[in-house]
Amino acid sequence: MRRSLASGLAALLVTPLAGCGSAGTTQLPDPSSGTPTSSSATSPQPSGSAPSTPLQTSGSPSGAPRGRWDHVVVVIMENHSYSDIIANSAAPYLNSLASKGVSFSNARGTAHPSQPNYLALFSGSTQGVTDDHCLPRLGADNLGNQLRAAGFSFIGYSESLPGVGYRGCSSAPYAKRHNPWVDFTNLPDSVNQPLTAFPADPSKLPTLSFVIPNVADDMHDGSVTQGDTWLREHFASYSSWAPAHRSLLLITWDEDDRSALNHVPTIAVGYGVRPGTDTEPITHYRLLRTLEDAYGLAPLGGAQTTTAIASLGRN
Repeated sequence: MRRSLASGLAALLVTPLAGCGSAGTTQLPDPSSGTPTSSSATSPQPSGSAPSTPLQTSGSPSGAPRGRWDHVVVVIMENHSYSDIIANSAAPYLNSLASKGVSFSNARGTAHPSQPNYLALFSGSTQGVTDDHCLPRLGADNLGNQLRAAGFSFIGYSESLPGVGYRGCSSAPYAKRHNPWVDFTNLPDSVNQPLTAFPADPSKLPTLSFVIPNVADDMHDGSVTQGDTWLREHFASYSSWAPAHRSLLLITWDEDDRSALNHVPTIAVGYGVRPGTDTEPITHYRLLRTLEDAYGLAPLGGAQTTTAIASLGRN
């Protein structure tokens, strides 16, 4: 990390905000239900050698199981449509990633406002949540619990989180509604880490991690340029390292700003990725299914009715 990760922003009230927390919920159908179209990435050549099988079960030197990627970092940004980011000169870093990796031009959020989208991506269900209120803890299965049960590792890193395992509803500019792993009883406090704990050496990362910027750096309250700069400062090194080290960087958005039928940007760079623009329909459930398949995990909820994304590490 090349700058201090503790936010010095003035305190904000962590309450539902415009776009992210406005009244009312719109649930969209999963466009990838059934048999999805084949990948249409513009180049068929992967950046890095794709594994010959979806899952490699040979143990690592430590004896741990091995999935398609040794490390995956998932970053979730906020409240912008595809056209707000792709080909926008205010987001030079994101567009550089889109040009060297795969950019999904038909990705959709699951719902409005924010919180149901995070739950869908992490657990395969919105868990009946239709707003941004502070949730009681949930007992449902989820990606973090699945990974840990299968012998892999998971950590969620949240910018401006006050401390390890913090469960409070409000500590601006950190927003609990953007942190789904804290909502589940089957995950220990130790997986809920501040972003300051994100290792400088990417080989020390857990198998899979989620990274959640605070509400300024995730483009919710801050500008596109601010969020783009934050991503470059934090992930330029990792995005360059990942292709040659069996690793993946995945950046997506929770939802759009209600201007484009929840059409959001989604970009991936790393090992086995087929560079280009992929036009197949992508949802949070397809992203979850792709991650679950990569580690031999049973699909949860909405991920059961879709398939893994072909341009992310499949031949």
